[in-house]
Amino acid sequence: MNGAVLRWTETAVGSRRWTDPDVIAAKGITHLAVAQGRNRYAHLVGRRTRPRADGWATVDFMYATQYQTGRPVTEWRSLGNPFKEIEKAVQAGDPAITVTSEGILYVCAPTAAGSMALRRETKKGGWEAWAELPVAGVTDAPVPAATSAGPVEILVPTRTGAFHLRQPDNGGLPVRGYDAGVVPVPGSGAALETAQGRITYYVTDARGTGVVACRAGGWPVPLGGNPADGRIAALRTTLDGIDCTVLALRGAGGSVNLGICATEGEQSGVWWTDTARRCAGDPALALDGYGRVVVAAIGADGRLAVARQEDGQGLTLGDWSRV
Repeated sequence: MNGAVLRWTETAVGSRRWTDPDVIAAKGITHLAVAQGRNRYAHLVGRRTRPRADGWATVDFMYATQYQTGRPVTEWRSLGNPFKEIEKAVQAGDPAITVTSEGILYVCAPTAAGSMALRRETKKGGWEAWAELPVAGVTDAPVPAATSAGPVEILVPTRTGAFHLRQPDNGGLPVRGYDAGVVPVPGSGAALETAQGRITYYVTDARGTGVVACRAGGWPVPLGGNPADGRIAALRTTLDGIDCTVLALRGAGGSVNLGICATEGEQSGVWWTDTARRCAGDPALALDGYGRVVVAAIGADGRLAVARQEDGQGLTLGDWSRV
């Protein structure tokens, strides 16, 4: 919503009843990123633009935190900008965030001239200074992910492909890892820990092969599908006793599409289905308090709608309900 964030809260676990939306003022803040840590704190980070009298704009990154479900969000606080020079500061791109197993928030963003900057919390709750990472040719928001083992990894899109950064075990800044071997569609990337300490990235291949899975130690695996140009959502769950990965995306026809495969078993095939639910943006995935898959999407009418996994074999969704 222009100038605000809307938050709906389910009144009880699995109740299918929701509060009216809370309106969180966010003047000038766009390109919102949201991540939740193991402590259940929800972190919101966005890019703020404020016009100046000289025709330029002041650009900085803002963050707020929700410490408890349904409770007020903190005031927005500024993280500043990696650059002090205004002509460079205005080129700062969309933020991307992740939260480590210790609850430390990492914020990274593409910056001027194809570079990338990172800022992170300290263990005592303060913030380190912005750091410029040793990368070049960055064209899009990176895809950061924190492993359960601790280190943070980042998939970095470039003009000709994408590459991987991994944080050393000593907690230092991420360093160059493998080349992903795929050219991602801008804004399509998602990350999922598919084994302890191992991240799989899901992106839409700009060369037209659909969704592709990438992880360290292997070649990119084409997964098919018929995605549009939005972001992929991914989660792990158990279906019929099997560890599975569920993907959700907006298909080329404008409806929510779901893909299911055995976790790290993409070579055996991904089963795609079109839910026929029209959506205006990218769908989202979550597990509710009972471990059931929940799919959420903004409908063509601009209203939020939710569908939930029903009892039975495989992944069967119940009817969509407007929130």
